[in-house]
Amino acid sequence: MLKKSWNYGLRFAAAIMRGFAFPLLFLAGQATAFSFAMPVPRTRMPLTIRGGAGADYITDVPMGPADPILGLTEEFKKDTDPDKINLSIGAYRGDDGKPWVLPSVREAEKRMLERGDVKEYAPIAGFPEFVKASLAFAYGEDSPAVLEDRISGVQALSGTGSLRIGATFMSQYMGEGTPIYISDPTWGNHLQIMEKAGLDVKRYRYFEPTTKGLDYDGMIEDLKAAPEGSIILLHACAHNPSGVDPSPEQWKAISDVCKEGNHVVFFDCAYQGFATGDARADAFAIRLFVEEGHNLMLAQSYAKNFGLYGERVGCLSIVCKSTEEKDRVNSQLKRVIRPMYSSPPIHGAGIVQEVLGCDVLRPQYYEECKSMADRIAEMRVLLKAELIATGSTLSWEFITEQIGMFAYTGMTKDMCEKLINKHHIFLTKDGRVSMAGINSKNVKKIAAAIHDVTQG
Repeated sequence: MLKKSWNYGLRFAAAIMRGFAFPLLFLAGQATAFSFAMPVPRTRMPLTIRGGAGADYITDVPMGPADPILGLTEEFKKDTDPDKINLSIGAYRGDDGKPWVLPSVREAEKRMLERGDVKEYAPIAGFPEFVKASLAFAYGEDSPAVLEDRISGVQALSGTGSLRIGATFMSQYMGEGTPIYISDPTWGNHLQIMEKAGLDVKRYRYFEPTTKGLDYDGMIEDLKAAPEGSIILLHACAHNPSGVDPSPEQWKAISDVCKEGNHVVFFDCAYQGFATGDARADAFAIRLFVEEGHNLMLAQSYAKNFGLYGERVGCLSIVCKSTEEKDRVNSQLKRVIRPMYSSPPIHGAGIVQEVLGCDVLRPQYYEECKSMADRIAEMRVLLKAELIATGSTLSWEFITEQIGMFAYTGMTKDMCEKLINKHHIFLTKDGRVSMAGINSKNVKKIAAAIHDVTQG
């Protein structure tokens, strides 16, 4: 019986082997054609990075310099002095020295939460309603360009992202190496943004160190000397870092020079509402240039005037000749955005859209924006008074003549370093002071320290 069972077992095994024989032979024969082989147990070899460019390029990466503004913030955090003061970064603070979230912003967020707004992707160009509100905010609801629907607009990553999209677009359609004229001085990031986009950065005179005011004649002379068809970058209001803006009559003359030179005007508007306390009035230059017939480009930021620093909310727009031209421009702006960051963040844009689109929140916001500008103006008066009280013989009139978030003091790099190292007062080394960091409790110390380093 055992022998019989054994025979059955052998026959069964043989049958199985015959069933597999043909497939195995077929696959073996096709191994070369299909690069196929039966899996063979292998010993895993340790990963070895060989020498050469693939291994060494990281070794040769140099240490980059600290950002002249954000790097100071890191230094400030490391300073252990209990009375240290940060006057370097352009972020609003109340008289208590703390950040302030606008009540209109809080209410907008509350509504969004109660509505259950979802977290889906925004379109490449952002929320259409946000863009519409941004165009009305800057150009005016009654602007013919707005009413005729001939302004191309896209949501962007605050002012920096708006500038970069615009610069890349210009580089593509005006040509890499096109000259762009930027004020001297200007916000430090302007130069890097434009250079990275492939534009050729030039400077025009703007600040007069002796008067600490506008070098109007030098500015006009340099703009007239710019090659025809250059790009001219202008600060729409509350010039950073100088706090010096042209008068309405000077803006008109600047517009005329740009038209004569067939120049393309690119406005950077980061402080609408901080110059005069009236967001509508602060759009004067933008609206004038549109009335004058410029097909200008505009970069808007909502970091300062809405207090949405970390939300990265901005808008880039280009005034076109027709709706058809606007549609073509929009299509190409989306092609710039898609491979860069695909689509913009939604939360901050939702806040701005909610505030500017509401007949209750919008006027409330305008009052809150004015209150921030008013407090900064009060600190200018107070700082000037305290500097005079120290016995300084220098003229400090420019502090109240300049406007916006910053005062451009004219202090040298050595003076600024002494303020940082001796007095633990942090500011950028070009002498720019953030007025938002000054309050009724620290203004005496700041004035005394400035008096000490200026020896006035």
